[in-house]
Amino acid sequence: MTIRVLYLAHDLSDPAIRRRVMMLRAGGAEVMLAGFRRDENKLAAVEGIDPIELGITADGRFAQRAASVVKACFAAAAKVGHLRRPDVIIARNLEMLAVANRARTLFGAAVPVVYECLDIHRLMLRDDLIGSSLRRLEGRLGRHASLLITSSPAFVEQYFQPLSDLHLQTMLLENQVLDLSEEQTAPMLAPRPPAAGEPWRIGWFGALRCAKSLKLLSDFTRTMQGKVVVEMRGRPAHRQFEDFDAQVAREPFVDFHGSYKNPEDLAAIYQQVQFVWAIDFYEEGQNSSWLLPNRLYEGCRYATVPIALKGTETARYLSRKGIGLELADASADALKSLFETMTVSRYQAAFEAVAEQDPRNFTLNKADCEAFVHRLAALPTEAGQNGMHAPAGLAAPLLSTQPTIANKVDSHDG
Repeated sequence: MTIRVLYLAHDLSDPAIRRRVMMLRAGGAEVMLAGFRRDENKLAAVEGIDPIELGITADGRFAQRAASVVKACFAAAAKVGHLRRPDVIIARNLEMLAVANRARTLFGAAVPVVYECLDIHRLMLRDDLIGSSLRRLEGRLGRHASLLITSSPAFVEQYFQPLSDLHLQTMLLENQVLDLSEEQTAPMLAPRPPAAGEPWRIGWFGALRCAKSLKLLSDFTRTMQGKVVVEMRGRPAHRQFEDFDAQVAREPFVDFHGSYKNPEDLAAIYQQVQFVWAIDFYEEGQNSSWLLPNRLYEGCRYATVPIALKGTETARYLSRKGIGLELADASADALKSLFETMTVSRYQAAFEAVAEQDPRNFTLNKADCEAFVHRLAALPTEAGQNGMHAPAGLAAPLLSTQPTIANKVDSHDG
């Protein structure tokens, strides 16, 4: 039986929303999409779906976003009340959880709500009245939810278990590459060292929001005098940079090539570089240390050697698999030391270690999409049934081929 999902998106122009909608549809769900828009991004459009816009929000403007949420809640009847009753409502981020609760009253309280939280905002972690108030708000908004979806076990260990007021069963749904091709074999990949006289290439792709990374990579490539270059692609968060376009234009060894379509363009862009920048300082020591970014899985899928920072969840992930390169500290000197000793044979060894991995570690296929939708279809119609309001813990992960999340947490290596 087809289930009907109302997906409430924090940003309709975010490519991650497109991937989740594609995943739901590949799993057999009928998807209705509604949410806020931050900018125009035609590459984030999903064929066959005309999203309902609830308003315009701005990146980094928390008060403006809160006001937009209040307006959307008041306008929910007019905006989404005419839709067919969903079987499940998925709310991406805290602001959409508020809208989901309002929609739930419109469609009937028996509709299960799923809270999807793939980043922990720094405001949620503050040790003051603002932080505690937001955590209490999250707990109140989530009291009728049936499931929490998050993308890294560190989010559970560092936030949801010790700090959050939520009491939900949790599904780990990592940021793996969506691969809906018929063949589920590893792509034919070959090492791609630079030709004689050509530089090593580091790819920094996806959500470009880290000013510290841009400065670090700029300083490093200048130090290397063209022996290493950085190729950037994706969506810059312009508010996080003093002047993104001007900064990149000044750099002789850093180039920005615009946005790309995910997952369709991934093979082409990753096979143009040897290394992937899997480091983020956007919320250093907190969210940035705990996340497992999209570019980690994308790079590994196409045997692009990831570079991670010691002490982060990304570095621990790579260490468990025995792949990738690790920086001891976030400095141009550390990068210089790494690349001054980089040889073709060393690169090829690092490449082969990634290429020999099971591609299922880095991808979600159609069967996984169907398992995800089946999990949603099995949610109780009333929160609190089947142990859904037991103390916050870890449910079995979506993929049976992965280690259980509980095992990762218990062993303290996840």
